[in-house]
Amino acid sequence: MPTTVLLTRHGKTAANLENRFAGRTGELLHPQGRAQIAEVAGTLKRKRISAIYAGPLARTGQSAEIIAGLTGAKVHEKEAFNEILIPHWDGLSKEEITARFGAEYPTWLSAPDRFRLPGCETLAQVRERAVAGIEELFSAHPGEAVVVVSHLIVVRCLILHYRKQPLGAFRSIKVDNGAITGLVRDDRGTTEVIPTD
Repeated sequence: MPTTVLLTRHGKTAANLENRFAGRTGELLHPQGRAQIAEVAGTLKRKRISAIYAGPLARTGQSAEIIAGLTGAKVHEKEAFNEILIPHWDGLSKEEITARFGAEYPTWLSAPDRFRLPGCETLAQVRERAVAGIEELFSAHPGEAVVVVSHLIVVRCLILHYRKQPLGAFRSIKVDNGAITGLVRDDRGTTEVIPTD
C-alpha cells in the first residue's frame, strides 16, 4: 500500500499580499489565508490523514491547526520544514532588500541555487534538511497519508528533489498559497510527485 505525504503551503499572509520576505518572523495568516486553508482542509478531510507535521513558525502552525480542526489529525512541529534562514531580510519588502543589500536579491532571483551568504542557508541546505524530514515520515507512516505544512522555498526544494531535477530549476516550480502536492511512495520505494489540488 502506498505512503503519501501531502505537501501543503501555508495560507496567505500580509507579507504575501505586500510582496515582503516574511522569513522567520512571527507573520500570521491573513483573513484570506485562513479562509483559503479552511478550503484546503475540506479537501484533505477526504484523504484519511493520520498526522500533520508543520514547520515551527506561526503561519504554518495556524494552517496546520485549521487542517487539524477538520481532519481530526494531531499536529506535530518539525524543524526540518522551517523557512529558509536569511535573517537580515526578514520582514523587508523586495525593494528594501535590493536598496539595502545591493546585488543580493537580484542574485537570489537569477541564480538562487548559487546564492550564498555568511550566516544564511543555501537552497542545498534547505533541501537536505527537508528531504531528511520527509524520509523520516515515509519510514514512520508506512501505508498512511500525512500532511506537511511548510513554505514555498521548502516545498519547491522537495518537489525538485523527488522529481530528480536540479536546484537550478527552482524558479520553474509554481506553488501557490494553500497548494497541495502529493509525494507518493510505492512498495518498491519509488516516489512520484502528484499535484492534488
